[in-house]
Amino acid sequence: MPILEPSEDTVIGKMARGSAARRAATLMNYGNLIAILIPFPVLIFWFGASMLVYALNRHHPDPRVGHYTQQAAYRFYGITGFFVAAATFIPGGGWIWYLVAWIFAALILIPWSVLDLRRIDRQ
Repeated sequence: MPILEPSEDTVIGKMARGSAARRAATLMNYGNLIAILIPFPVLIFWFGASMLVYALNRHHPDPRVGHYTQQAAYRFYGITGFFVAAATFIPGGGWIWYLVAWIFAALILIPWSVLDLRRIDRQ
């Protein structure tokens, strides 16, 4: 059986492995970290890809995967939604306001994502 096989055959059917659940739980947090550290163009693509990751992992057989995915999604969509709305009122004439917004978003997303990754690793 290949190493990356996410399930194993048992008498009653397929059973998900713990390593596959752990990997699935970390996807949203890793995506958030990469998107905030490399905002252009990764953030734009991650916004779309994160919806797919959320849809695939929110109703995972292991409820902890759904919990961590949902918490990471709440943070990411909350921050990006806030700054999309706030960007309407950013005055023109420079990139300083966008840089401040990016720093603020990074100060929120990075520590929470790292904290979640540590929690997932401990379980």
